[in-house]
Amino acid sequence: MSPVKRVVVAAACAALGVVLPMAFHAVPGAGNAWLPMHLPVMVCGLVAGPVPGAVAGLLAPVLSSLLTGMPAAPILPSITCELVTYGLVSGLLSARVRTGRLPLDLYVSLVSAMLCGRVVGGALQALIFSAGSYSLAAWVAGYFLTGLPGIVLQLVVVVPVVVALERAALVPARYDSEP
Repeated sequence: MSPVKRVVVAAACAALGVVLPMAFHAVPGAGNAWLPMHLPVMVCGLVAGPVPGAVAGLLAPVLSSLLTGMPAAPILPSITCELVTYGLVSGLLSARVRTGRLPLDLYVSLVSAMLCGRVVGGALQALIFSAGSYSLAAWVAGYFLTGLPGIVLQLVVVVPVVVALERAALVPARYDSEP
């Protein structure tokens, strides 16, 4: 993928990271449960690579916070770090995981990025953003239980979107012909 196309993909995904949450936040609490901002960041990392994925992960929450007030300023740093990790790790792994089966490659990269982002977010909460008042129970509740619908949504939506983008030749194919 050309550098220009990577920039365009990162910009489009960052914009989606602003627009999608607006729709979800129309229902109180839906943003925290469905995690709509995560979707385009993960797609960006998987199709454009680690740097565009990290950039989308940085821009989406910052722009959304500036334009819509969501995420709120107190939680913006941890969400930003979490999303940067999602974009970076999904892009790094997408470039390296080669099982010969596109969906398996994508799921390995996606699930690994999901876990890394949650670990980084939780670690930063415990060590910096909420030092001394953050527990393992708060991490599990905040990053896994509250966001369970969003986790399921990510698993159901992200990989089919990336596969569809490849099949439509909108992004470069990983393999010459899918088995």
